[in-house]
Amino acid sequence: MAIQSGNQSAPRRLAWLRSGFRHWPAFAAATALLCSAFPGVRAAEGRPPNIVFILCDDLGINDLACYGRRDHRTPHLDRLAAQGARFTSAYCAQPICSPSRAAILTGKTPARLHLTTYLPGRPDRLSQKVLHPEIRMQVGLEEKMLPRYFKPAGYVTAAIGKWHVGGAGFGPREHGFDVVHAGRARTTPSAEEGSKGEYDLTAAAIRFMEANKDRPFLVYLAHNTPHIPYAALPEQVAKNAGAFEPVYASVIETLDDTVGRLLARLDALKLADHTIVVFTSDNGGLHVPEGPHPRVTHNTPFRAGKGFGYEGGLRIPLIVRWPGHVPAGTTLGAPVVNTDWIPTLLELAGLPAPAGLDGVSFAAVLTGRGPAPQRRLLWHFPHYTNQGSRPHGAVRDGDWALVEYYDADACELYDLASDVGEARNLAAAHPDRVATLRAALAAWRTAVAAQTNAPNPAVDLALYRQLYVDIDAGRFDPLRADDAVWGRMQAWRKGMNAAPAVKRKAGRR
Repeated sequence: MAIQSGNQSAPRRLAWLRSGFRHWPAFAAATALLCSAFPGVRAAEGRPPNIVFILCDDLGINDLACYGRRDHRTPHLDRLAAQGARFTSAYCAQPICSPSRAAILTGKTPARLHLTTYLPGRPDRLSQKVLHPEIRMQVGLEEKMLPRYFKPAGYVTAAIGKWHVGGAGFGPREHGFDVVHAGRARTTPSAEEGSKGEYDLTAAAIRFMEANKDRPFLVYLAHNTPHIPYAALPEQVAKNAGAFEPVYASVIETLDDTVGRLLARLDALKLADHTIVVFTSDNGGLHVPEGPHPRVTHNTPFRAGKGFGYEGGLRIPLIVRWPGHVPAGTTLGAPVVNTDWIPTLLELAGLPAPAGLDGVSFAAVLTGRGPAPQRRLLWHFPHYTNQGSRPHGAVRDGDWALVEYYDADACELYDLASDVGEARNLAAAHPDRVATLRAALAAWRTAVAAQTNAPNPAVDLALYRQLYVDIDAGRFDPLRADDAVWGRMQAWRKGMNAAPAVKRKAGRR
């Protein structure tokens, strides 16, 4: 994303804070200094705000009723939006899970981390013109993650749910979280549980909040919902029979119920006014058939979905509540990106701004104290995906969106002010703008030492044409598709799954 950081130094009188104090009594003694130096800090009860960060898995930009989805029931999330701010131009750092999560946790762009697709990634296949770069299989321990920014200020931290940014030796505990509860990504729906372990994860978050209600806490609650595969109780599916995909609608309703339980517990603990609640997703919704699901969701009016550098893949729901600080009932259209969370949360908590991050704070626009950061947003995604997207880069610059494909000398340009669905490619009509944005993307890739693609000498061009040209999954509109189009997409999915893998040379993943 954009290479920009917030303020690079803190007042001298708080320099000692950087070195850290680990115990709450010491932190309480410093409250007066914090309040005077950093206006975002919460003065009530002499401590900074709690943080509950709820991250969903593949939840689309319009999957919630408060975002216009009339066939989904989300009363608790709708109420959360009414009590805080709802963003309409919030973006993920990558339109796929692992790199987006890595950006949230580190404040750095996936291109800089060399973790640019999901772990372990789609294998190279004969249908692909270029080879994937060899990504890192984890976020290295040399990278400072979210908890290490907050623990010196007295916070106790928990990572609950999905991790997916590193295996053994690179888990949440090694990266500084005090409490870890992974739960299960797949469960059998029952009266007590959904199909993605939602209630267990929520219960773990509630236990953590109860145990630490008298000290500042940070909960990173990463749901597996609504990532495929999913299921729901028959009676719940029947209740959602009128939805685009009744089982998916049931899963969204279950997710909403778990959020309601957590918010109710914050109220019961009398912590709601003292807690920043963030609700968001790692990337756009899955708009193509995949796995056992012939249809999943749609991101209307936005184009495409998960895996793609179009708005349906990049835009994500984002709701933030902090009573007394974030104005209630606010709708914010300013573009922000989830790489920004570390500097934003630090500013809201009244803590020093870190140097060396790609994210910047948008606390000012969130609290109504000032404008959003002005910058280009940039993406680098040098991978083919299971969803049918091709290696590409993307830029959002004001109302303009550029997509540059790496396996062909081709760019697309869209005016989002008049064409939010990215239906009209204006690249030919604006060659100078295309050149400017393409040059900016190239310069940024160099600055972050982004990995690039190499030609695939084993490519089967006929297969490439069949899977990426004859059927372009980025143009598939699931909401308006008829039975014939759905049939072609099902055949396409079988072809994608069956495309033969390229045999790697020794030393390549």
